[in-house]
Amino acid sequence: MYKILSLFRSFLHRVLPYNDTSDVFLNYLTFFINHKRLPQDRYYFNDYLFSIKNTNEILNPIRQFVSDKFLVKEYVRAKVGEQYNVPTIAIFDNYQDLKNFNFPANCCIKPTQASQAVILRKNNEPINISETEKWFELNYYKTTRERNYKYLKPKVIVEPLIFNSTDLMDYRIFCFNGKAKLICIDVGKFTGYQRVFYTKDWVKQDFSLKYPLFDGELEKPKNLEEMIVIAEKLSSELDFVRVDLYSDGENCLVGEITNCHAAASQSFVPLTAEEKASKIIFGDKV
Repeated sequence: MYKILSLFRSFLHRVLPYNDTSDVFLNYLTFFINHKRLPQDRYYFNDYLFSIKNTNEILNPIRQFVSDKFLVKEYVRAKVGEQYNVPTIAIFDNYQDLKNFNFPANCCIKPTQASQAVILRKNNEPINISETEKWFELNYYKTTRERNYKYLKPKVIVEPLIFNSTDLMDYRIFCFNGKAKLICIDVGKFTGYQRVFYTKDWVKQDFSLKYPLFDGELEKPKNLEEMIVIAEKLSSELDFVRVDLYSDGENCLVGEITNCHAAASQSFVPLTAEEKASKIIFGDKV
């Protein structure tokens, strides 16, 4: 049944107009297909994300502003300081200028108005720059129906490789009411995706989200407290948000601020762990 619904959903996604009514309907259908249930008005991880995604909260000007990977640096600069921003090498609003750019031997190339798409260059390896042409026409809202992306202007940003690595440890800190609650760590993001969760006190949890659970132990970053302070300052204007940071143990940089993790589409492993994760995040509201 769910396979048929998924095909039906793909068809509707192509034919329904891009407006609020269609967005909400498609998002309900997508949620049902992914989670095998309908969203409820409650403090559960995916249900709360669904509420953010499908109400006017997602149109909060701050949420829209930080969704842009270039503009978010202004927010970071104002909230915690320029030292936590990944430097910008270049920013482009058209393909012709990008195509003629002399890229550094080591760099990261990505659209500012979307998620997932990225080119990592190391040791002066060739770049398939034609891949980026379509980024200037990409409206990520039309892919996920997340309205915070709807009005972002397409641009492509070039940055240095963070800590000169293509396989970084990504610390995704979920914050509720300006307080860090749960840290999601993606291990081997480009070499074999696994995932693990820790509390802000660095207590490992026995669940994952979509990806296989990393069964080892991760060393607590030496600058974890600094990372938590940064995440809490950046989340202070929003009720529930994810702040992504990269750390080499001594220094940390803000990767991005994500309003609606995976568009509320990922299930916990095991499924029953959603209640446990939700209690860690939302406390006695669950």
